[in-house]
Amino acid sequence: MGTVYVFFSDCFEEMEAFASVDILRRAGLNVQMITVTSDEIVRGAHGISVLCDKNIENCDFFDAELAVLPGGLPGATTLAECKDLHKLLQHMASENKTIAAICAAPMVLGQLGLLKGRKATCYPGFDKYLEGAEYTGALVEKDGNFITGKGPGASIKFALALVEHLCGKEKVKELEEAMCLR
Repeated sequence: MGTVYVFFSDCFEEMEAFASVDILRRAGLNVQMITVTSDEIVRGAHGISVLCDKNIENCDFFDAELAVLPGGLPGATTLAECKDLHKLLQHMASENKTIAAICAAPMVLGQLGLLKGRKATCYPGFDKYLEGAEYTGALVEKDGNFITGKGPGASIKFALALVEHLCGKEKVKELEEAMCLR
């Protein structure tokens, strides 16, 4: 199993980022927190700061299995402006690797044309950026190797969908029981 990379920038949505990192690590996956900014410490939309593992410029991503883009504003806008992230996402899509985004961040995938012909969801109002996608408004939407989430309230369901995609339903059931979700 490869590495899961979760991408951070200032004003990221904490619930979406931390739920993904936490639940993926509970599943036993190797998760790296990567900043797309010059500083490895980023501050969330609600004032929570985090020290990321690495800066995007210091990674080669040869082992990337999954890329996760949390939302938040202007965090998702900063992700949308990062050319290194664009290259990685386009490469991962060409290799049929899994790409996930939640809240405002699916706009990054939409603007790159990666969601054309696919079902997707995002924070209400950001569907206008999902170029060529079928917006469903669901809490979580999975179409092939693309997984999208609606917003902060979908954070746990979104993270569990990522675990299911990589590890299967039994691992999700195990986590749900351990986290008192069942």
